[in-house]
Amino acid sequence: MAAESPISNESQKKLDQIVSKGLKYLETKGQAEDGSFTAQAGPGLTALALTSALRNGKTVDDPVVAKGLKALEGFVKPDGGIYGNGRLRNYETCVAMLCFEEANNDGRYNDLLKKARAFVTGLQYGDGNMKQGDVWFGGVGYSGAGRPDLSNTAYLVEALFDTGSEADNEAIQNALVFISRCQNLSSKYNTTQFADKVNDGGFFYEIPREKIDPSTSPDRYTENGGIRSYGSMTYAGLKSMIYAGLTKDDPRVKAATQWVTENYSVDTNPGMGNAGLYYYYHTFAAGLGTAGIDELTDAAGNKHNWREDLINELAKRQHEDGSWANENGRWFENDKNLATAFALMALSYCDADTKPTQTQPAK
Repeated sequence: MAAESPISNESQKKLDQIVSKGLKYLETKGQAEDGSFTAQAGPGLTALALTSALRNGKTVDDPVVAKGLKALEGFVKPDGGIYGNGRLRNYETCVAMLCFEEANNDGRYNDLLKKARAFVTGLQYGDGNMKQGDVWFGGVGYSGAGRPDLSNTAYLVEALFDTGSEADNEAIQNALVFISRCQNLSSKYNTTQFADKVNDGGFFYEIPREKIDPSTSPDRYTENGGIRSYGSMTYAGLKSMIYAGLTKDDPRVKAATQWVTENYSVDTNPGMGNAGLYYYYHTFAAGLGTAGIDELTDAAGNKHNWREDLINELAKRQHEDGSWANENGRWFENDKNLATAFALMALSYCDADTKPTQTQPAK
């Protein structure tokens, strides 16, 4: 017997329509002659756009995908990385890995992915040079050097997991150490100076090494020196913990799940308004899908089928030409290719027939 669909027939029809329009935009208006998408931003947007197409039913034989893959292959470096000018080595290589893995049914990218895995693992902060006591241990930043952050670390975990690593992979477990320290949860896994100042189970972007002055950024810090949790990072943290093998009974997963329940929204990126909204939609869907959550009850006691809510919200936000874009230009989301790629990747978690293969329930 076929599994029951997580969405209604009406929602499925709406999903099919908006995905088709989004893919048509990428095909007819988003892609440049050389196969790239917004090439001035480096290979990352090309990788995201192609991944969004592949996760929504396109194949490597589709002209848009084939042309795009050829363009992306041009960024493969002798060191195994897949990047442009080097400023975003980790981010660009990780999102390219996700793309090439989606296109690797016949094994054509096996060698490329093996080298890329070694490359990004080597960028991880503290590789052979640091003890776990350092609060940055296990994290990774945009280029690998310097301050790590949760977003890049989550991309690293996903790239390693998606390309075949098990949850007990050393790099993934080291990343879990950093990820746990980005959670507002005082526990044996987080003894940083920020762990108990907010203590709401949500996640934040980076861990300052020094004591911070809350008055410098009241939107980011609480009066007592804590770091405010926000939506996109909390879902990224939740997803990463599941990839790292944590179950729904782990206190970190329980606390994160409680936070997303209490701060449920498809209107805004909780804690950030409309900043990073489309990245939020992607982590929202990926986090809930990976954790095996189909329905949530919000703080007011209302039940939500998050997939149907997301489909309806993105249907309202879609432009006539099939694209999406954020009026808030922070993090480049006013670029139609980027916002459309994130929207389509989010929607791929809503369709039982095209949900990404790495999705797994928290047992």
